[in-house]
Amino acid sequence: MNIEQLIRPNIKTLKPYRAARHDFASGVLLDANENSLGSVIPADGLELNRYPDPFQTALRARLAVLAGLKAENVFVGVGSDEVIDLLIRIFCEPRQDSILIAAPTYGMYRVAAEIQDVEVRQCLLTEQFQLDVEKLKSALSATTKLVFCCSPNNPTANLLRQDDILALCDTNAIVVVDEAYIDFSDAESLATQIDTYPNLVILRTLSKAWGLAGIRLGYAIASPAIIEYLLKVKPPYNINALTSSAALRALENPGRMKQAVRAIVKLREHLSEQLKKMAAIERVFPSDANFLLVRCREAKTVYRLLAERGVIVRDRSAEPLLGNCLRITAGTAEQNSLLLNTLNEIKP
Repeated sequence: MNIEQLIRPNIKTLKPYRAARHDFASGVLLDANENSLGSVIPADGLELNRYPDPFQTALRARLAVLAGLKAENVFVGVGSDEVIDLLIRIFCEPRQDSILIAAPTYGMYRVAAEIQDVEVRQCLLTEQFQLDVEKLKSALSATTKLVFCCSPNNPTANLLRQDDILALCDTNAIVVVDEAYIDFSDAESLATQIDTYPNLVILRTLSKAWGLAGIRLGYAIASPAIIEYLLKVKPPYNINALTSSAALRALENPGRMKQAVRAIVKLREHLSEQLKKMAAIERVFPSDANFLLVRCREAKTVYRLLAERGVIVRDRSAEPLLGNCLRITAGTAEQNSLLLNTLNEIKP
């Protein structure tokens, strides 16, 4: 596949903004109108008065090591949401091109496209919450530039079959696989396939398994051609120094992350078994993530009563295939007990 053929013409010819730190990162820095006296707050030795590395060199290198790839295969964004937004900007001409999603799924794919006036085409997942590959392929047209797949899927919590995803890579679209929750599953990342499929983009995040939702850091793994365009169109200093520092410190502790994942999976499984005993719950779906999708007898009533008691879950009952469904994150043992005790008080 020739990725260049899918890039918007104006993006190909775009001359990116060249910031001061693109040229020099050290020396007597009198080039960027920074505050030469320093920051008003201390921050673990970080020079917050200076602009951060626009290329996130150390962070991309570390993420590449974890993925078994090279830094040229990694792009870092302000959460995965920034990557989603930039991919649509790079590939989709407003009021002309489209993206394709498999619903129900993460809502930001649609929102990012609609903000940029890009058509959203939708195919429903099967009743087993798997991709309907033939329907998805039938929905593709010459103007469909991106296909978004979330695996494990949010909000259905299940892994998508990898063979189905790779079958979509044999089309003329960029296939974006959001693996935000994959650390909670037994599956291998599809990042190992990017050399085979140059139109494959993998999204990962530090928000879930790494417990760093507050720093807003996600990343993309893709062919160097796609990474180069992401670097070209991003804001010059999209990742701040505090975020980079926190991420690098966290990435030095993969063992701690894996320990947390094992604990969360145990909490999820215990919560699942207990929820199945609740009169208000009709079904608890299998999960490969850190949350559960449950079908209630009266989801909106259960949602409201839980909220009134200070227990907050997510109502997904308005989405296709998800009538009367709530999404419940696996909490601590104490939080799960509170949820279960509150549910036990609710009469169906």
